[in-house]
Amino acid sequence: MSLLSRRELIRTGVAGSVVLALANCARSGTPARAPFDDPSYRYKVLGPADRSTVAAIGAVMLAGALPADKPAFATALVEVVRGVDIAAAGLTPAPQGELQQLFGLLAFPVTRGFAAGIWSSWDDASPADVAKFLENWRFSGVMLFRTAYQALHTIVMASWYGNSASWATIGYPGPPNVG
Repeated sequence: MSLLSRRELIRTGVAGSVVLALANCARSGTPARAPFDDPSYRYKVLGPADRSTVAAIGAVMLAGALPADKPAFATALVEVVRGVDIAAAGLTPAPQGELQQLFGLLAFPVTRGFAAGIWSSWDDASPADVAKFLENWRFSGVMLFRTAYQALHTIVMASWYGNSASWATIGYPGPPNVG
């Protein structure tokens, strides 16, 4: 792994800041179509476009871990998105703001297209396209993308494997009964 020169580091930092600022300014207050119906939970951090993003990413990251049955899969995916919102709501303001900037980048069509290679909406993105985007960010030469991938990976995995619905498939009996 080569070290960045000071000039490259500054250039990358400025470019990343401009892209995130542009995406944050472009965030729309108008709701997008959500990929699922979750009327029993009031989202605190994730807007409808963010939920579509998390659903598309979560379905690919958790491929093989989520139930194969379509209704069970849809329910599990709602639980993943809800879990991400719960986790994001528990963050302190600074990392919560950074997560919202990341979702802003991924929600705005122009920045999503250039940064992630996803030119369609998240609802219309194929699993193969989402997997390619995740792979590109995971192994990117740009530290900002690798860090964003790690943030997405961590929060999606924590939201699913922290959910008791996932425990039976991995053989975890649950926390011990202390009392």
